[in-house]
Amino acid sequence: MTAQASARAIVVFDIDGVVRDVGGSYRRAIADTVEYFTNAAYRPTPLDIDQLKSEGVWNNDWEASQELIYRYFESQGKTREQQQLDYNSIVTFFQARYRGPDPNNFTGYICDEPLLLSSEYLQQLTQANIAWGFFSGATRGSANFILEKRLGLRSPVLIAMEDAPGKPDPTGLFATVEKLENEPSNTTVIYVGDTVADMYTVTKARELQPHRPWVGVGVLPPHVQETAARAQAYSETLQKAGAAIVVSNVEELNPVKIAELLS
Repeated sequence: MTAQASARAIVVFDIDGVVRDVGGSYRRAIADTVEYFTNAAYRPTPLDIDQLKSEGVWNNDWEASQELIYRYFESQGKTREQQQLDYNSIVTFFQARYRGPDPNNFTGYICDEPLLLSSEYLQQLTQANIAWGFFSGATRGSANFILEKRLGLRSPVLIAMEDAPGKPDPTGLFATVEKLENEPSNTTVIYVGDTVADMYTVTKARELQPHRPWVGVGVLPPHVQETAARAQAYSETLQKAGAAIVVSNVEELNPVKIAELLS
């Protein structure tokens, strides 16, 4: 949206698990990649992937795939040095499943991602004088595909993988906020994410820029809502990592809920 100097609040959204459901795309591509590079000996479950992500440092799904491959072979008594994994080959295989073989014409799992918010929801925020943008570990091509082609947004404020260090480093969050303000202010920033790394990003932002209020809002990704027990456990994990509140869908973070967080 257009930069605002006097916004009531600034809301920055992660994309994966917040704007789009990646249970059948990114996470499926992780499982495919691990299965391929372990010679079909191991295919991680959604819970396996969540447990890795809960460590707070595996926001990059290419690196997460590589780590799961390494850990499988370690469980078989083999060292990492023995594997001689080629990271670029992992990335290439992953992208072929997620985007499709042609990087300029997406035909892979990305095409079937359900949307978790609407452009009308974002218009409600704008009408309530709430600035918004996106900071994601997704590639710019992948992020723009969902934001511009699927949601119909026009040149939204976006900091993507290529633009900043990976989370939980808050550099990208700071850059997003900077783009959303005409001039520096102490306006409250709410960062909305679905992983421990997202909440750790807010904590680090607070440490580095204590003059401004920073609020972490956790979102339960769809794949953890299949059972109440799983949803509760995931919610507690996000709260322990620093989430002020946890919602089951991002659109629950409406202008009324945002006003409550500001009070």
